[in-house]
Amino acid sequence: MNAATAVPSFVGRFVRHYLLALQFFTRVPVTGRLAAWVGFSPAMLRASAAHFPGVGWIAAAVACAVAAAGLHAWPGQTFGPLVAAALCTAATVWLTGGFHEDGLADVADGLGGSADRARALQIMKDSRLGAYGAMALVLALLTKVALLALLGAHSPAAMLAALCGGHVFSRWCPLVLVRTLAHVGDTAQSKSKPLADQITNTALAVAAMWCVLPLALVACLQPAAFVATAVASSLLALWWMRRLLARRLQGFTGDGLGATQQLCEIAFYLGAALAL
Repeated sequence: MNAATAVPSFVGRFVRHYLLALQFFTRVPVTGRLAAWVGFSPAMLRASAAHFPGVGWIAAAVACAVAAAGLHAWPGQTFGPLVAAALCTAATVWLTGGFHEDGLADVADGLGGSADRARALQIMKDSRLGAYGAMALVLALLTKVALLALLGAHSPAAMLAALCGGHVFSRWCPLVLVRTLAHVGDTAQSKSKPLADQITNTALAVAAMWCVLPLALVACLQPAAFVATAVASSLLALWWMRRLLARRLQGFTGDGLGATQQLCEIAFYLGAALAL
């Protein structure tokens, strides 16, 4: 293959993998002729994991658009940032189908419901919501909305910058677990089936590249401490989740990846708020 054909081939694979990730992690429809062009194979689905933070670009764009509309609709109102924060959070939950929030609830039910590894994994497979899961879900959403409202009350730019960076970087963090831990779920039925095999360092680097532009944009709009503290907080949450999953489950599950994304997103907002 010469250089003239290698570049279009690379771009085609890149777009196919990205669209597959978009289809897997969001409600965005990839159907008809487009779906036929994208194609499907387990290897492609596994490769699409590298574009998980790229899916965060779409989530961030939707969140920022809804938040900006809310802040514009109620300028100067005491509860304007709170309403904008709630609306943009609802929009992203709808966009992703609550995929990651569901993982957080299942992990809380499993790890909170039993100290036994096998029993915890069994509980996490149960689609019913338990007390620990309900508490974790409610507290996570409340914390997320409260932090975003706090940032919005400081300035609209701070809220939008946090949304931009948080949605993207938090989707890179779970891939570190995939690279460094073993998959311990039921591979045949798991939500994380395409990630059952560890991703390569190259895929992790591609995922990191998706984060560069959003974080650079945030750094241009906010003080350096804003980005540094937000990223550091997310990494601290990632370290804690990796340690917890390794100790309690000896590996990761699809629910564990969703829970990690949620906690790292919230930690990003917390770090941003502390920096301000």
